[in-house]
Amino acid sequence: MTQGEAPPRSTRSRPTMREVAALAGVAIKTVSRVVNGVPTVDPAIVARVREAADKLGYRPNLTASSLRRGDGRTATIGMLVEDAANPFSAVLTRTVENVARERGVLVLVGSLDEDPARERELAQALVDRRVDGLVIVPAGRDQSYLMSEQRSGTRMVFVDREAGLLDADAVVSENRQGAVTAVNHLLKAGHRRIAYLGDQASIPTAAQRFDGYRHALEVAHIAFDEEIVRHVGSSEEAAIAATEQVLSLPDPPTALFTSQNFVTIGAVRALRAMGLQETVAQVGFDDFPLADILSPGISVIAQDVERVGRTAAEMLFRRLDGDESPTRTVTVPTRLIERGSGEIPAEGPSHD
Repeated sequence: MTQGEAPPRSTRSRPTMREVAALAGVAIKTVSRVVNGVPTVDPAIVARVREAADKLGYRPNLTASSLRRGDGRTATIGMLVEDAANPFSAVLTRTVENVARERGVLVLVGSLDEDPARERELAQALVDRRVDGLVIVPAGRDQSYLMSEQRSGTRMVFVDREAGLLDADAVVSENRQGAVTAVNHLLKAGHRRIAYLGDQASIPTAAQRFDGYRHALEVAHIAFDEEIVRHVGSSEEAAIAATEQVLSLPDPPTALFTSQNFVTIGAVRALRAMGLQETVAQVGFDDFPLADILSPGISVIAQDVERVGRTAAEMLFRRLDGDESPTRTVTVPTRLIERGSGEIPAEGPSHD
């Protein structure tokens, strides 16, 4: 084989550093120095090695390279979200990815489906791959299983919900106050019978929003009525069924507070199927695509998901850069977006 001629190799195996060295006519150590960006290598040799690598389709083994780095970093972080298909999770992931990309860091993402066992499994899988840090939307209430990893230097930030039984940074939204704002907005339109449709009550964010709902009713001196409360999970189908149930009661609600985006979408579908979208008011928690072009548009309590994601990512990278300050929880405000559905007045005279 002459210099410049690609060596024969199996179509199944990946090209190796040894093959690049043979094609470029240099030592393996020289290829390693080029791959790792050592600045003292002669530019002509660098060009020759890169040309050989391109011909062979060679890609460096970043995992192996990270083991040789002095700081032990892999330039990867892990991110675990509720459901990558959920609009909230999608925006959150993309925002963290954007911050990480600026630092040349890759983000590995997994969905938890609100399953604590899956959370532990995927978190351990990411740790086994030596990610430098973790951003987690926790599914369970006990994250103490990560304590040994935390002591070993793995940095972690929790998003949307604080960690349980683990001292760690967190970035959360103003869930309780956001719910209070939603209910107060419906009260202002004259509604006194306001149904609650939300996610499982065991989920911390859902519990906080339900607490805000109850608090707003209590302050307005309106009796709490379990008959118009449904904890339906995050299924559109379950939300459709729950909406139909409460609106078919002998004394149906005149307004709905739907405290999760898929629940909101399910309620929207049910209202339209029943022809009640113009008469039953609705405020949802979390914005979702096309909410502004429906008729009426869907009024929502919007989380600043980009700010949440950016804050979490920046917090994680500060920790990776050596920040040893006490852990903290950052709360990001929510805001009411009025689009029409939340402004439908209650039928009959106002009780204000």
